[in-house]
Amino acid sequence: MEQSIRLIQDSLRGIYSPGEIKALTRIIFEEVCHYTLTDILLHKNNILSASKRQEIAIITKRLQQNEPIQYIIGHTEFYGIKIHVAPGVLIPRPETGELIDCILKDNTGFKGSILDIGTGSGCIALALAKNFPDAQVEGWDISPKALKIANKNASKTNLQITFSLKNILTLNPSTISRRYELIVSNPPYICEWEKKDMEKNVLNYEPHLALFVPDSDPLLFYRKIGEAGKKLLSPGGKLYFEINALLWKESTSLLESLGYKNICITKDISGKNRFISAINNW
Repeated sequence: MEQSIRLIQDSLRGIYSPGEIKALTRIIFEEVCHYTLTDILLHKNNILSASKRQEIAIITKRLQQNEPIQYIIGHTEFYGIKIHVAPGVLIPRPETGELIDCILKDNTGFKGSILDIGTGSGCIALALAKNFPDAQVEGWDISPKALKIANKNASKTNLQITFSLKNILTLNPSTISRRYELIVSNPPYICEWEKKDMEKNVLNYEPHLALFVPDSDPLLFYRKIGEAGKKLLSPGGKLYFEINALLWKESTSLLESLGYKNICITKDISGKNRFISAINNW
C-alpha cells in the first residue's frame, strides 16, 4: 500500500498542490479499496493485490492529464446525494450547494412546483426534491446526454422528477401551460475572455456548452430565463440564479428592467456576489 501511496504522490507532485494530492489519495483508496482515511493511516503496510495496484496506477495516470477525479471514478457527492457524472455534464460545485442553502432557507416547508432550467446532472433538482418531499420538481436541458445522466441519478435515488428536452433560448413560454412557484437555474455564465485564467481540468474536460457565453452577450441566459419566468412563474413566484460575480450589478439591473421585485444578492462562502433571487411581480 505504501508503494501505491508513493506512486500517487510522486506522479502528481508539481501538478496538484499538497492538499489536493492528499485529498486525491483519500478518494482513490476509498474508491479502489473502500478504505476510509483511518484505514489508510492504520494499514499502510498492507499489501494490495496486483489488480488494485494496477487500478490505482491507471487512475493516477489519468490525473496526470488533468482529468477530473469525478469523471474518472464516475460520481461525486452533492448535498448528501451520490451523483453520477460524466463528460456530458458539469461537475457540481460547492457554490451550487450554497444556492440550495439559499432556497431552503427562504422556502421552509415548500410544497409547490419547481423548475430547474439547464439541469445537467440533475443535481439541483435532486437536492430540492429530497429536501422538499411534497414539491413537484421538473428539470429542463438542451442536451440529450445530460438528460440521460439526470434520469439515471433520479432513478438511483428514487426521487420523482420529470426531465424534459427543452432549449430556453428558442422556447416560446406561451406553449407551456403549467405555472411554477419556483424557478432555479445555474446557466452558462463564464465569458470567453475568462478562459485564460481557468484550470486545465475544466477547460479540457467539462462541457463548454454548459460553461461559456459570448463576451458580447454575457447575460444571454439570464435574460431569456427572466423573460420566460414572467410567463412561467405564478404571481409571487420566485426566481433563483447562480451568477457571474463580476456581473452582479448588471444581473440586478436586468431583473429590475423585467419587472421583478424584492431582488436580493447573496454572497458565497468566498464573499463573492454569487446568487440572485427575485419575485415575479404581476
